[in-house]
Amino acid sequence: MGYFRENIERMSGYVPGFQPKSASVIKLNTNENPYPPSPKVMEAIRRISPERLRRYPEPLGDTFRPAAAGLLGVEPAQILCTNGGDDLLSICTRAFCDGRRPMAYAQPTYSLYPVLAQLQGCRTIEPARTGNWAKELAEINAPLTIVCNPNAPTTDFTAVEELGTLAEALDGVLLIDEAYADFAGDNAIRLVRDHDNVIVLRSMSKGYSLAGLRFGYGVARPDLIEGLCKVKDSYNVDAVAIAAATAAILDQPYFLSNVEMIKAERQRLTESLRLLGLDVPDSRTNFVLARCPSGSAKEIYEALAQRDIYVRYFDLPGLEDKLRITVGTPEQNKTLVKALQKIVAGEGTNS
Repeated sequence: MGYFRENIERMSGYVPGFQPKSASVIKLNTNENPYPPSPKVMEAIRRISPERLRRYPEPLGDTFRPAAAGLLGVEPAQILCTNGGDDLLSICTRAFCDGRRPMAYAQPTYSLYPVLAQLQGCRTIEPARTGNWAKELAEINAPLTIVCNPNAPTTDFTAVEELGTLAEALDGVLLIDEAYADFAGDNAIRLVRDHDNVIVLRSMSKGYSLAGLRFGYGVARPDLIEGLCKVKDSYNVDAVAIAAATAAILDQPYFLSNVEMIKAERQRLTESLRLLGLDVPDSRTNFVLARCPSGSAKEIYEALAQRDIYVRYFDLPGLEDKLRITVGTPEQNKTLVKALQKIVAGEGTNS
């Protein structure tokens, strides 16, 4: 038709994980928390009045900002509320990148990064995530460098001190995507205090069970937050999301209990998959990445789908022989492992 910009015509766009319509399937493909959100979240949603919905929401999410700031030991002015973590990624891409200002990240990593770069018409520089890739990123010294930590989909964790060294070496911004930091045991929030070029991304989708609500936030020095506010949509987080996310982040006992259950089940799932002959590195996220024997990942993925068990398969370089599997409930994981036992044993796809 010729209506779109050339870069839009050429690109494929981001492909989300499959969302089955039935609730009776075992859904382990999009890294959702298998447990419900805090009961206090549901109470906060029920208290939303018609008047709150009639009016526009708080432009900066000022109910949430002090709650998050108090937990993290920063100032409310250092918090930027966003419509999920992806919104912050989009804001930063638009703020720091253009045709002359590239984005850099090591591959493989979150597949949305190159899509956002294509939308913005900016070049990407993608060293392989092998060897001393952090040093390579420092030498590239892009206006925007993104490190997903823990990394998706490889599950590995880069020491915060190493990220601090990278931040010191960069003239541009270091965006640390901590969508999975709730399960990692450490995080980079302290780097914000020491570096004026660090932005930390947080998501409420994983640890807080709010993937359906779409709420995330960024943490940075106030001057960076002020600049990013120029780029964000005028009301980018809605009133219901602000209330629910605030209730969730204030209920730390519930959150911590869920995280510990997921971490314990992550270890059990990892050990079970290894016993089946799959190569599964230790994970610092709420999912595992399993390398399948004989490179049969796609066949196993399809065989599981026939049993209404959904995991994630990426037909991408370096990932063709691997499956990304969200840590589910103990019952879900047991069903998955039993199905895999039959599939790996060669019992076909209909048993």
